Amino acid sequence: MWGLLVTGASFAAFRGLHWALQLLPTPGSAAQDRWKWRNICVSLVHSLLTGVGALLGLSLYPQMAADPIHGHPFWALVLVAVSVGYFLADGADMLCNQTLGQAWELLCHHLVVVSCLSTAILSSHYVGVSMVSLLLELNSACLHLRKLLLLSHQAPSLAFSMASWATLATLALFRLVPLGWISLWLIRQQHQVPPALVILGGTGLVTVGAMSIILGVRILVSDVLRSRHRPPIPGHKETRDTRRCCDGELVTRDGSILSLKD
Repeated sequence: MWGLLVTGASFAAFRGLHWALQLLPTPGSAAQDRWKWRNICVSLVHSLLTGVGALLGLSLYPQMAADPIHGHPFWALVLVAVSVGYFLADGADMLCNQTLGQAWELLCHHLVVVSCLSTAILSSHYVGVSMVSLLLELNSACLHLRKLLLLSHQAPSLAFSMASWATLATLALFRLVPLGWISLWLIRQQHQVPPALVILGGTGLVTVGAMSIILGVRILVSDVLRSRHRPPIPGHKETRDTRRCCDGELVTRDGSILSLKD
């Protein structure tokens, strides 16, 4: 019951944050894509809150990693519920501001994540596994910061270069490593986990893992490899209908960036 109440409160809070950001001025460089700027700012708040919370929680309460099914304090369940509320709020925000064609990839991602994390909320078990999965948000925070710099036309710059390297480093440390740990744990403990949850967890790991690897390769190629071999083109102008950001993401006429956002 408490988990569902916290999830509802989190949903309302993040939707309220979306609304509150509409009252604040958007940086001039991102004025053409105000919704995307607000959406990523909210996502950055969520990633910092849950990512740092998960890291501190696992450091202070290592029993959650030692016993991922049963060992957890109450506040860990609250943090998982906050995250579920965010993903529901973000999904609602995308449905209100994008077409299904633009948002279907992220909506599928959110559906898988909510399904997996909701298991912990409804059963009060597997909270430790959920906390390990929230470590991925530390990488998501770097991804969101990088995206905000792109929207602000701060690429190339020292800040953008640092954000790119931080994104790649945290992708390996706080995304691929936790996903690998959860995969090994699920394989070893499959006799203790109901088959339906094994299938659900395996689906989530494959989905998020594949998206993470693809995203990492794209960033490595566009921000590191391609930038070393691509000199600026004097007098080059972007077309009005479409343009390519430095990370190869397609930007449509209304300025919405069609990319994966965790």
